[in-house]
Amino acid sequence: MSVESRLPERDVLDGQRTHWDATFSQKPEMFGVEPSEPALKAAELFKRAGKTNLLELGGGQGRDTLFFAREGFHVTVLDYSQAAIEAITAKVDAAGVADRIIALLHDVREPLPFDNNVFDCCYSHMLFCMAFTALELDSLSQEVRRVLKPGGLNVYTVRRKNDPHYGTGIHRGEDMYEVGGFIVHFFSREKVERLARGFRVLSIDEFEEGGLPRRLFSVTLRKERQ
Repeated sequence: MSVESRLPERDVLDGQRTHWDATFSQKPEMFGVEPSEPALKAAELFKRAGKTNLLELGGGQGRDTLFFAREGFHVTVLDYSQAAIEAITAKVDAAGVADRIIALLHDVREPLPFDNNVFDCCYSHMLFCMAFTALELDSLSQEVRRVLKPGGLNVYTVRRKNDPHYGTGIHRGEDMYEVGGFIVHFFSREKVERLARGFRVLSIDEFEEGGLPRRLFSVTLRKERQ
C-alpha cells in the first residue's frame, strides 16, 4: 500500500486521548490564558447576530471558554480529555462565571449529547483538525448542524495543507501527520467546502498563528433550514 493511500490506524488515533490527557496534566496553561484571536472575532460575530447560547467543541484548558462567558455568552463546552474538563471546572468559580459555563466530558466522534435545534452558535478552534477520519469529520459536521437552531452559526478553524508541518513527521493516513506526538488532520479548501453540506458558507478566510507559523482556515457557516 502506498503512503498516499494508507488507511488510518484506529488504535493510533484512539491513543491521542491519552496523549492529550497527559499533556494537559503536565502543562497547566499549555496555550496560555489569553483568548485566541479566532475567539475574539467569533465573539464579535455572534454578538452582532444576537447569538448567546454557545456550544464550544474541544475547549482544552478553557482560555476561550472563560472569555466567552465573561463576554456574556452561556457556554456549553465539550472535551474528551478528563484533565481538560477538570482544568476548566477549577477555573470557573474563581472567574465568577459558574452560572454561564457547563463543562462536559465527551468524545465528539460519538453523537453530540443534545436534542435538535438547541444552540444559537458553535465554535471550535482547531478541534476539526485533530485525529479524525474524513468520515468522522463529516459525521461531526452534521451533528453540529443538527444541534444548531435554524440560522445558527458555526465557526471553526483548521490547519491548511500549506502549513509547514504538512507532510512531515509520521503519516497516519488520509491527510493526517503526527508531529511531536500530536496527530493533525490538514485541510484543503475543497475539504472545507465538502464538510459544509447543509450549511451556507459565509466565509473561508486564511490566517496565521504562532511562531512557526501555523497556517489555518477560519470557516464561518450558517444553518439555513431544519
